[in-house]
Amino acid sequence: MSAILIIVAAIVLLVLGYIFYGSWLAKQWGIDPSRKTPAVEVDDGVDYVVAKPAVLMGHHYSSIAGAGPINGPVQASVFGWLPVFLWCVIGGIFFGGLQDFGSMFASVRHGGKSLGEVIADTMGTKAKKLFLIFALLVLILVIASFVNVVAGTFASENTGITTNPTGNETTAMVSVIFIILAIVYGIFTNRVGVKTAPATVVGIILIALTLVFALNYGLALSRTTWIILIGAYIVVASLVPVWILLQPRDYLSSYLLYAMMIVALFGIIFSAFAGTANFQLPAVTGWNTSVGTLFPALFITVACGACSGFHSLIATGTTSKQLDNESHLKPIGYGSMLIESALAIIALIAVGMVFDKYTAGEFGSPAVAFSSGIATMFGAETTTVYGVVYALLTLAVSVFALTSLDTGTRLSRFMFSELFLKEGEATWKDAKGIRKFLAFPLTGTLFMVIVGCILGGLSLSAIWGLFGAANQLLAGIALMAVAAWLGNIGKNNKMFFIPMIFMLIATLTSLIITIVKKIKLVAAASAA
Repeated sequence: MSAILIIVAAIVLLVLGYIFYGSWLAKQWGIDPSRKTPAVEVDDGVDYVVAKPAVLMGHHYSSIAGAGPINGPVQASVFGWLPVFLWCVIGGIFFGGLQDFGSMFASVRHGGKSLGEVIADTMGTKAKKLFLIFALLVLILVIASFVNVVAGTFASENTGITTNPTGNETTAMVSVIFIILAIVYGIFTNRVGVKTAPATVVGIILIALTLVFALNYGLALSRTTWIILIGAYIVVASLVPVWILLQPRDYLSSYLLYAMMIVALFGIIFSAFAGTANFQLPAVTGWNTSVGTLFPALFITVACGACSGFHSLIATGTTSKQLDNESHLKPIGYGSMLIESALAIIALIAVGMVFDKYTAGEFGSPAVAFSSGIATMFGAETTTVYGVVYALLTLAVSVFALTSLDTGTRLSRFMFSELFLKEGEATWKDAKGIRKFLAFPLTGTLFMVIVGCILGGLSLSAIWGLFGAANQLLAGIALMAVAAWLGNIGKNNKMFFIPMIFMLIATLTSLIITIVKKIKLVAAASAA
């Protein structure tokens, strides 16, 4: 099957899922546009800040995407394109979209609070505490994974400002300037009063000029230095008001993601009609592969491209605090997941174009394989157009990984504080003694970032394996929590049963397989 048919089939199915299944879910749960959202009621200027739908869509989509829908499908491509295609489409519509939409809706109806509050409402305080501990462990892995990805796409053997920069040095320069542009954009749109549309046009032009500049002048630092700088950045980004950095950065970065997807789609179409497409990936390669058996490894490895527990944390941690109307729950909560599934299919096609090189180990990471696969559609590696496309795609991947880091660290701050607050205590200021210190925003932020950055120094494959299993278990728990809450308030929750049970079984099966392997290794070592 050709690449162009794969992407067309995916888009058609995902659009149909959004129109019919997404609308049915909204009707079943009773989405109410006349009801005030937490952002409107609280509006504290720091975390609860009303955002325009397009801005919030940019924040949510950029945050849930990160490098996940690229890393996962590329690694899972060893099973063949058909299993990955089916899981991304079916999983996106009936598993991931359901979880994201349902979690965000539940949070909005709980005052914009985290999924822990939803669990406390249905299962009690002890269950909430256990969930928060587990969620924080997952967030440590999120921070570690994306610190690893970003540092890897920035790292260089040189030091300082360079001419004739490498792809990594170009990406680093653009990303740093991009942060400055986002802060300026946030100030102009939120404090000076500049309208969103003209500010967006200017922002996009400046991003393009920045890319041109960075193709000539790069920023070179070692991987270790970048890990330290990234850690310092996400500490600050998680503490400042959302309108200063989080909202504008995620909004502007979403245009990079849209541009990346448009470039990829154009490349697929161009290479197909030009006769230069070389889709090397077979439909099915077999049950056993280098990443494990088809079940459960496929459903653990793909992660964000089909269903991700991390999404539920974002939906209930930052997005629900910025929603201005419940009518926007479906496009932001459900629609973003389906767009991410489409990106996962694009990543699958990209690695299919360079699959022989990927399996031969010629790429340092899935992100590099993705960028190379798309760039190959436009020309040979020695051409200028290849270099420009490759740089754009590498930049997009690193920007979205940074976005997930921003949001993930902010979520860590919320949940770490929440873990040490007693019932009736709204903020860290209400706590007493050691609990007040532990609930203080900077305490939790520093702890999570330091641990995450230390783990970020490990290999990506080691971190991603842990993240995938923990993330999918979190998805099963999130589905269960929302289903229990909907049942308690008398709403239809039957659509959650199969996804919830499946995700829990897949994750627990993966855990059992891992334990058995470790026992065999210990036994073999003892026998020797």
